[in-house]
Amino acid sequence: MKTQVVIVGSGPSGLLLGQLLHNQGIDTLILEKHAREHVLSRIRAGVLEQVTVDLLREANVAGRMDREGDVHEGFDIVFAGRRERLDLKRLTNGKTVMVYGQTELTLDLMEAREAAGAKTIYQARNVHLNDIDSDAPSVSFEAGGKTVTVHCDYIAGCDGYHGVCRQSIPDGVLQSFERVYPFGWLGVLSRTPPVSPELIYANHERGFALCSMRSQSLSRYYLQVSLDDNIDDWSDQCFWDELRTRLPAQVATSLVTGPSIEKSIAPLRSFVVEPMQFGRLFLLGDAAHIVPPTGAKGLNLAASDVSTLYRILLAVFREGRTELLEQYSPICLSRIWKAERFSWWMTSMLHRFPGDDFGSRIQMAELDYLLDSEAGKITIAENYVGLPFEPLE
Repeated sequence: MKTQVVIVGSGPSGLLLGQLLHNQGIDTLILEKHAREHVLSRIRAGVLEQVTVDLLREANVAGRMDREGDVHEGFDIVFAGRRERLDLKRLTNGKTVMVYGQTELTLDLMEAREAAGAKTIYQARNVHLNDIDSDAPSVSFEAGGKTVTVHCDYIAGCDGYHGVCRQSIPDGVLQSFERVYPFGWLGVLSRTPPVSPELIYANHERGFALCSMRSQSLSRYYLQVSLDDNIDDWSDQCFWDELRTRLPAQVATSLVTGPSIEKSIAPLRSFVVEPMQFGRLFLLGDAAHIVPPTGAKGLNLAASDVSTLYRILLAVFREGRTELLEQYSPICLSRIWKAERFSWWMTSMLHRFPGDDFGSRIQMAELDYLLDSEAGKITIAENYVGLPFEPLE
């Protein structure tokens, strides 16, 4: 079997890259180790940056998102008895974010690929990358009881942190940078109307809280909890009671509660590997970097990687500009580290760190300073809506 680009992983980054390339007549094959239904069962992010929205429109997969997605022009930060709204649209000269669940986006991308006749192989087992540092890489896998080898020009590793792609790069090539935070997020998804039309980020003496949503009838709420907490210790009633405690009284009284339809605790960490490429293999999304979810950057960073690799491969296949391949990692990392910084900042400013009273006072001072300053609010807003994609050199 032969194709131009093998994409490992059928999450949003793999599917979006495949759609963009397919639209330009570049042949792709997507390999996914899980079943289609498993991929669609993942509950993930739902805030899309302006540049991500624009990229989805460029890929011609934004129809349902534009009809059903919720454009947000601002969000609130709550701290020390204050509730401050950041007017994103005003502060960034018209830019906004779109709230649209990752599951819905993944479904749209899957259906677009199927409609286009582009091939995805689900439940591809024992995926192995061969000769990735040569001019003739290939990918072998098992499907339907047979071992198949696909010869290709390039491989896109969109298979997440635990995937095979990063692990296929020889020892000593990659340098890892990591920060682990001393708390996690307890998240609840409920079929209830959101407590606010826009997101609310709260810094409370008992810990961080976030009020988010997936739609006008599906709410997503989070609480900062200890890494020692067990999900079984948090009944729905305990969760709602604690959330009310961490919100302003006016917000708490309007909170509509209901049974959780998903509940989980996730640790928070920052992670980046450099470089993001080796030979004919390119890493995208969680395969190369992870951010704490506070800044809503995970899915958006993956889209940024997709945009960069797509434009490079387009120039390679159309114009023979193979010298651009070496620019993939530095171009991506320039934007990634800026997003890592913003996500670290949001996490550091809005969470309570155990035993750090001095740090808590610094948080209040910095939030006071930035939210009382037009320049400070612009800095937060322009990072939140998404910095521009880095241009090709």
